[in-house]
Amino acid sequence: MIVETVGENYARARYHTPQTWGKRPALLLIDFAKAYFDETQPLFGGDGCRAALDNAVRLAPVARKSGVPVIFTEVKYKPGGANGGAFYAKVPALSCFDEDRESSMLADGLTVGETDLVFSKQFPSAFFGTSLDTSLRWLGIDTLLLCGVTTSGCVRASCIDSISHGFATIVVSDAVGDRAKEPHEANLFDMSAKYADLSTTDEVIAYLDATSTK
Repeated sequence: MIVETVGENYARARYHTPQTWGKRPALLLIDFAKAYFDETQPLFGGDGCRAALDNAVRLAPVARKSGVPVIFTEVKYKPGGANGGAFYAKVPALSCFDEDRESSMLADGLTVGETDLVFSKQFPSAFFGTSLDTSLRWLGIDTLLLCGVTTSGCVRASCIDSISHGFATIVVSDAVGDRAKEPHEANLFDMSAKYADLSTTDEVIAYLDATSTK
């Protein structure tokens, strides 16, 4: 029987192997809705989500200036969740995203630019039930930069689908957030091991400057 530490086991499997980042990135801003930033709402995410939003606000204009597509996802349901399926039934707080509610709107600080894309979704992954993959391929995208909330939920689901669709996947570690430190850090670790590279906002800004098409 081989006795080894967790670190040795991960190293033997060569988890956390870096990817080759491409020259045609896109920035994906996942579910930055007011519901996560309003203390009166059941989905309020606290300081972790606020820090993610602050860094996304920094990153989006840099991406636009560099000629990098900026893509938003939003969660929108028919009032009562008729199009939300089992997910809506499992998580009653998703009623925050009923399309007639203020809490479903884009959080303060972010704006959708004239050339930005917005995809509405009803389930965790930005890819599931949307035309995101088709749009990315039409744009010639090879690398997807992920920001958003929450790390353990829709960010992780989108991350797994991103690499499954063949994109080099980068999670901007300080521009994703969760309502608790433990699930945030555990999911960052796991995504880094198997599905994505982790990079800070400052590192991504340097990458965008280097790949600028403008």
